[in-house]
Amino acid sequence: MAVEKMSIAKALNESLRHALDTDPKVLIMGEDVGKLGGVFRITDGLQKDFGEERVIDTPLAESGIVGTAIGLALRGYRPIVEIQFDGFVFPAYDQIVTQLAKMHARALGKVKLPVVVRIPYGGGIGAVEHHSESPEALFAHVAGLKVVSPSNASDAYWMMQQAVQSDDPVIFFEPKRRYWDKGEVDTESIPGPLHKAVTVREGGDLTLVAYGPMVKVCLEAAAAAQEEGKSIEVLDLRSMAPIDFDAIQKSAEKTGRVVVVHEAPVFYGSGAEIAARITERCFYHLEAPVLRVGGYHVPYPPARLEDEYLPGLDRVLDAVDRSLAF
Repeated sequence: MAVEKMSIAKALNESLRHALDTDPKVLIMGEDVGKLGGVFRITDGLQKDFGEERVIDTPLAESGIVGTAIGLALRGYRPIVEIQFDGFVFPAYDQIVTQLAKMHARALGKVKLPVVVRIPYGGGIGAVEHHSESPEALFAHVAGLKVVSPSNASDAYWMMQQAVQSDDPVIFFEPKRRYWDKGEVDTESIPGPLHKAVTVREGGDLTLVAYGPMVKVCLEAAAAAQEEGKSIEVLDLRSMAPIDFDAIQKSAEKTGRVVVVHEAPVFYGSGAEIAARITERCFYHLEAPVLRVGGYHVPYPPARLEDEYLPGLDRVLDAVDRSLAF
């Protein structure tokens, strides 16, 4: 067993290196991914080791980057595309929604597009406008796309492997403020399926459902609630499309209370779909309405105000208290 402690950033770098090393059809392309190694250094050293024909610095043209990746996938390659920041993806949204997501169905299953679109997302780094968005619901709403987000180093390593191996397009959201969080990675022990939720803390009174950057916040909230005698279960969703509703249902039936937490705005967020579906599935098991905690329905604020915008420990614990009060 090869277990190593590494950051999420390092785990992604090692996973991309492994993908390039094991499959000559894997390519990485994006703005500054080569010589610079990416803004967050996720692709650091890869162009040096694998060459400019496999780790490709592109022009500043997101639509062209994704469009080129689609063409490469049609010719048998497995492109991994980096969108430098979450807010920069929208020039490529047309290519992703109208071409990447639709081609398999349009070709009646005869054409596959194994493209991974990597997007650093979320706030918490003190960035300027367009650098702290959480647009995952926009992509999860589109049939034909898989949408995932790791919360720890082990998942970052293995979920990237599984995304690259998928014959379907995968939107891979990387929680940028967690890039330097460290954890143990077993590079030889393959975990469960890409879209399976994982219980990261057992509890009996209430279930917190989260993914990506909010999993750490929920674990901190569960630890704080334990000091008051409350037993909180934390479920790491890992995938926003498809969603592992069976895992959420199992936990909801166990605890009777569910709070969904995500960094994106609550309004039309993924928590709304989870709340509706779990209410349908578990109505007679629930002791309280499914509550949601997330960002506000406003443009992402300037860096000085982002601590007020982002869901933190107090807002999660407030929702826990409201649920337990029913």
